[in-house]
Order: sequence, then C-alpha cells, then structure tokens
Amino acid sequence: MKTSPFLPAILTGAFCAVFAVVITMLGSIVSLVPGLLIAFVSGFLGSLFATYVMKKKK
Repeated sequence: MKTSPFLPAILTGAFCAVFAVVITMLGSIVSLVPGLLIAFVSGFLGSLFATYVMKKKK
C-alpha cells in the first residue's frame, strides 16, 4: 500500500504543535532556552515520531 507523502508532514506538524504547547506550559523554562533550540528539538523529535509511525504501519 502506497502512503501519501503528506502523512509524515502532517504527523510532524502535529507533534510540533503538541511540543509547542508543552513548552508553553513550562513557561519559566522557555525564557532560558533559545527559540532555535526549541525549534530544532521539535522538528527532530517530530521527524523521528513520523518515521516511527510510518514504519509501524508497514
């Protein structure tokens, strides 16, 4: 079964959105961590999550 190329992008975006909510909830820690680091970690973990889910479906 061929999957849509949009599915990993949607999964990564959803993961990043949840990650952003968690970081926002931590409030005081956000001011100590540069935005670039947060963006990198979010994208990195989101990509790993999407890859894991896509491999799990096969």
